[in-house]
Amino acid sequence: MTRVDLNSDLGESFGPWPMGDDVAMLSIVTSANIACGFHAGDPAGILAVLKGAARLGVSVGAHVGYRDLVGFGRRNMDPSSEELVGDTIYQIGALQGLAKVAGTRVSYVKPHGALYNTIAHDKRQAADVIAAIKAVDPSLVLMALSGAPIVEQARSAGLTVVCEAFADRAYNANGSLVSRRLPNSVIHDPELVASRMLRLVREGRITAIDGTAIELEAHSICVHGDTPAAVSIARAVRDALVQNGLELKSFIHG
Repeated sequence: MTRVDLNSDLGESFGPWPMGDDVAMLSIVTSANIACGFHAGDPAGILAVLKGAARLGVSVGAHVGYRDLVGFGRRNMDPSSEELVGDTIYQIGALQGLAKVAGTRVSYVKPHGALYNTIAHDKRQAADVIAAIKAVDPSLVLMALSGAPIVEQARSAGLTVVCEAFADRAYNANGSLVSRRLPNSVIHDPELVASRMLRLVREGRITAIDGTAIELEAHSICVHGDTPAAVSIARAVRDALVQNGLELKSFIHG
């Protein structure tokens, strides 16, 4: 790989409760997965992040999730197909409206939290999210977990899929993410994260939590914006990639 996209989950503050440093992250990443109000975010805050993304030329994606403000969208749910399709369309549409006012546009969709992990392997819920995206705009790109069945399922349905890897999350040997309920599921050391991502970009491999090396197809790297060291980790990853000759550029820009 000669270039890579760096993304982060932003717009997750709610009223007077801040979540992450969106301003700093927007100056580092090339794509922003912006909350749509279901798992986090309020309209005024979301609009502010969209304006910042537009000003800096950062690509915008709809970070859709389960309707779960209390659980931050990280609790497993089993909505009906009608509910999940409707909720996904609603969230994309809301962000599209705000993005238009901010002078930018929604180019891709990245499901959040429990929804992201569920549709990676649950064919029915995956089909619902895919159907919702196609109903809104079939040109929208789906960002999905590298190696998960949904990648081929979405591509077979006609969507463009970008595979991503997580800079600050530990992986199981089968390529899935280590549950946040388990110790060491989130990596907080910026230097360690940066070295892991540099290896991934160079070799297509990452070290799983059990020490084995696993192969991952990754065209975008995610740094979560809600962790305490998020900005430091994102900067460390960006610096390591750039210093080693990689171009940081959104996948949306060709």
